[in-house]
Amino acid sequence: MFFDTLRQGLWIAVAISAPILLAALVAGVVIGLFQALTSIQELTLTFVPKLAAILVVFWVSMDYMTQSLSSFFTHQIIPLISGG
Repeated sequence: MFFDTLRQGLWIAVAISAPILLAALVAGVVIGLFQALTSIQELTLTFVPKLAAILVVFWVSMDYMTQSLSSFFTHQIIPLISGG
């Protein structure tokens, strides 16, 4: 019972963090390609667009993240705590 709950909790954590990590990966690759093509080596050029992409994806997927986490706690953790 403990390992099943732990496994599902880890899976929820992966599912929640995946959109943000994918946005950071895509933004990093696109900006890295742009820097390689133009020979611009500015550190803020990588940081600001990546941060903006992460914030946009976080804002868009916030409802999905909240629903997933709330559902996990409602259906898995709370019944486990209450002994049901």
